Amino acid sequence: MTRDSRVAKSEQNASSGSATPMRRRGLLGGAAAVPLASIAMTAFARAEDRPAAKTPEAGSQTEDKRAADGAAMAQDMLPTGTMEVIGALPDPGPSGIAVTPDNRVFLTFPRHAEDHNHPALAELIDGKAVAWPDEKTTRQSSLPISQRLISPHGMTTDAKGRLWLIDDGKIVGHPIPPGAAKIVGYDPGSRTRIANIVLRPPVMLPDSHMNDLRVDLTHGEKGTVFVADSSFGTSPGLVIADVASGRQRRVLTHHPSILPEPGLVAVLEGKPRHYKASHAQFPTGGVDSITLSADSSTLYYSPLTSRRLYSLPTALLSDFSSTDQQLSEAVTDLGEKVLTDGLATDPWNRIYLTAGEHDAIMRRNTDGSIDVIARDQRIIWPDGIFADKNYVYCVLGQWNRLAGFNDGHSLRQPPYLVVRCPISPPTA
Repeated sequence: MTRDSRVAKSEQNASSGSATPMRRRGLLGGAAAVPLASIAMTAFARAEDRPAAKTPEAGSQTEDKRAADGAAMAQDMLPTGTMEVIGALPDPGPSGIAVTPDNRVFLTFPRHAEDHNHPALAELIDGKAVAWPDEKTTRQSSLPISQRLISPHGMTTDAKGRLWLIDDGKIVGHPIPPGAAKIVGYDPGSRTRIANIVLRPPVMLPDSHMNDLRVDLTHGEKGTVFVADSSFGTSPGLVIADVASGRQRRVLTHHPSILPEPGLVAVLEGKPRHYKASHAQFPTGGVDSITLSADSSTLYYSPLTSRRLYSLPTALLSDFSSTDQQLSEAVTDLGEKVLTDGLATDPWNRIYLTAGEHDAIMRRNTDGSIDVIARDQRIIWPDGIFADKNYVYCVLGQWNRLAGFNDGHSLRQPPYLVVRCPISPPTA
């Protein structure tokens, strides 16, 4: 999930079996499944979109080699996989996504980058966002701030299929008021709120950005919640909360696995963006991407401004007597992945990666190898992500196009897409 709240269209011509090039600045039309691989050979074929190639002389091995090398290089730019658009939404753009076992899709609409009076939490029904659990809870109303959803961000489900979200509590341009930042749990069947844990100092900091969360039901009487505070400033950390008691603590605030990577350069839509804590050129922050192993024994996480993946045992994290030193010694560096704003785990313990630098959704397999699930130029800053046994779902946020990252000019282009890609069990 990104700390600052950013789709382009694939223009296709179905006549004569040809397809026009895909352009980032266009808008999406249809909402049907698109077999991306079928247009790979024609997506960049129009002469007006690239310099005309010289016709090589017969038997010219040099020209043939150059052509082959060029084709190989282009593969990273060509679409692949199958991506289905299940929602194309107007402003405001959604951020978090979660899907219940009966295939109900829920979305969050935070207010920390763009204030709005639309529902902050909604169910996607027939392609439209419908306020959930009700209008009064999800909009500005007379309810106490601790009972309203101010700026919900990351979302997940637990092993019982219940819905959980993290409310960062922030409205753009204003400090976070007491009681606004909270962990909230719902029974999606009855719309009953089953948990409401308000985050308080010293766990809650003035510059906190409570960004994403996962819920472990194997530790604690009613479970333990792990929250990634990526920070609106420079104070990221992991937050742990016991559901039964509401007890909470903040850990590893200064650990390298939590902090942004100094000097990182991200290439977004072809433009290099340098990490500068004092002047952000793209969505940046500390620990952000977070997911649990299928059995909840391991927490995986990564800073937003980093390409490395880390893990910790949940038995140690959920133990409130464990020290930062013990936690630090237990951190495992799992190596490099891609720059991610979201992680999700499927039932086979494969981790799905939002890959904004590559216009892609990827998957890290249990042996550490990485596959491309879908690549499409409409995938502009993929944000919230969720996986089950049939699909990986993702919200395409366009957050890198916010005005604050582009000299005061917003480049975001509704509609904001909610997509899913089919997945299948491992073959071996």
